This record gives sequence, structure tokens and C-alpha cells, in this order.
Amino acid sequence: MAAVDITRRQLGHRLLAVGLGCAALAVAPAGRADGRDDHERARRAFEAGEVMPLRVLLEQVELTYPGQVLEVELEREDGRWVYELKLLRGGGEMLELELDARDGTLLKLKGRDVRPERGHGERR
Repeated sequence: MAAVDITRRQLGHRLLAVGLGCAALAVAPAGRADGRDDHERARRAFEAGEVMPLRVLLEQVELTYPGQVLEVELEREDGRWVYELKLLRGGGEMLELELDARDGTLLKLKGRDVRPERGHGERR
């Protein structure tokens, strides 16, 4: 089996592109099937300081919960914007996180035997 030579940074850039597309699609208003307003709503929320850049959020998450980002959604819940992430971690573990989109605060974490990677997530 041939090894794929991809750096963590390259993977992050690819995942960022996918994540931004998913986040833009996830903010569609009910009853709107064409998605024209999705990007606009996400952009307005960002410009108003209601959401942090997805790139920054993913960098923060990677420090504590490294893994492959499978899905990103940006939703409005209880009056605030929330990023919902699905990650695939080493060993095939699936992890679901809900984070406050304004500051990246972890709101909910689901997964089996969930704990930060050793040596990750420590702030100095």
C-alpha cells in the first residue's frame, strides 16, 4: 500500500475549504431551497462579529481534539450561532462537538471515551 504524503497544514487547508462550504450551506433559511442567502447570512454574521472565522475555530479544536473534520454546520440555536463539528479521530473514533461560534467555547461533546489527546490542549 502506497503512503500518501500530505502535511497536516495541507490537510487543514483542504478541510477548511470543505468546512466553509458546509458552513455556508448550513445557514439556509427554512423554505429556501436554492441556497442563495446561505453565504450572505454567514458573511453578515461574521462581519457583525457574531461568528469567529472557521479557520481559527478549527485550529483551536485541532489543539485539543486532533482528527479529520468530516462535517461542519453553522446553525442559529437559542439566539446564538453554533458550529457543529464531526471529527474522525485515530482508531476510528467519531467525535461530535458543538461550539459557540462567537468565541469557540465548547458547549457539547459527544463520543466514546472522550478525552483530549495527550500533550494537546494545554495552554501556557
